[in-house]
Amino acid sequence: MSARLHQVVLRAAHFAMALALFGFVGSATAADGRWKELAPVPDRIGFAGSFAGVASNALLLAGGANFPEAKPWEGGRKVWYDSVFVLENPDSAWRPAGRMPRPIGYGISLSHRLGVLCIGGSDARRHYASAFAMRWVNGRLGIQTLPELPNPCANLSGALAGDTVFVAGGIAAPDSTHALNTAYSLDLSAQAPAWKSLPPIPGPGRMLAVAGTLNGSFYVIGGAALKPGPDGKPIRDWLRDAWRFAPGKGWERFADVPRPVVAAPSPAPVVGGKFLVFGGDDGSQADQPPGTHNGFPRDVLAYDPMLDRWERIGEMPFSLVTTPAVPWNGHVVIPGGEEKPGVRSTRVWRSQTQAGSP
Repeated sequence: MSARLHQVVLRAAHFAMALALFGFVGSATAADGRWKELAPVPDRIGFAGSFAGVASNALLLAGGANFPEAKPWEGGRKVWYDSVFVLENPDSAWRPAGRMPRPIGYGISLSHRLGVLCIGGSDARRHYASAFAMRWVNGRLGIQTLPELPNPCANLSGALAGDTVFVAGGIAAPDSTHALNTAYSLDLSAQAPAWKSLPPIPGPGRMLAVAGTLNGSFYVIGGAALKPGPDGKPIRDWLRDAWRFAPGKGWERFADVPRPVVAAPSPAPVVGGKFLVFGGDDGSQADQPPGTHNGFPRDVLAYDPMLDRWERIGEMPFSLVTTPAVPWNGHVVIPGGEEKPGVRSTRVWRSQTQAGSP
């Protein structure tokens, strides 16, 4: 057996064991013990577009938006929040932790040694270039300002490779009819960190893509492009193309995802050297009348970078979009989000097995 084939076989075996523990082989259910529900989000209806991550080993959940009075198709007004909640261990309850600098949501949140990095985002009026870290020190919330993005942006994608933040895509304003193809990096270990422009993503600009990092490379998967409709308002084009940026080499396309993936929990966790994409909106119900949506896909897609191949590996007991995937003590946490268009969820899920780091 060649060394490469031996490596592939070992990785496949490790991946199979991880899948069995996750419950991705066949149909997973909440009752099988492979996913556990933590204390629900401390809100009557929950949030979408929240920032979430780990600081000092505590899980922070902040900001986001919902429709507190009525559903959007009933004329309900979307409201953004600045509240921050903390879950100090998986068996505890959420409690108020403070407030962010402003009501905001739909940016990037990443867990780093500085705290929970919150980058970009929007409110009811505008999009922001802001970046800051939420810290949790001796039971108190602290905010550390970081360099601002080169331009305002929301619904962008991002991931960490060591101390380097990668971001890509998004939209510049609430009424944008085209998504961005810009990409940037920020080295937080530098003496004077500053955003660096990267070559733009090939292909259409995109928002709400899934991001991830592996072996120092930055991955951008799917998302939605925008174009003006007959009435001038933006309409979506659902994407399946996927791209990898390797520092010093630039962008290259890898295998298209089997179906469109928009707003799936991100960054994508890595298990057995493979990316996992949890559900996401595939656009198949985009033309459904308001209030009749059946929920987003629950299937889990895995990408093997050694074989450049995707496979469907099972189903989740839930499907939530516009919410982060947060690594916490080696597990993956999906904290609330959107279970149908305009419908939030207060449920918080944690995997029962461990995921590797990129």
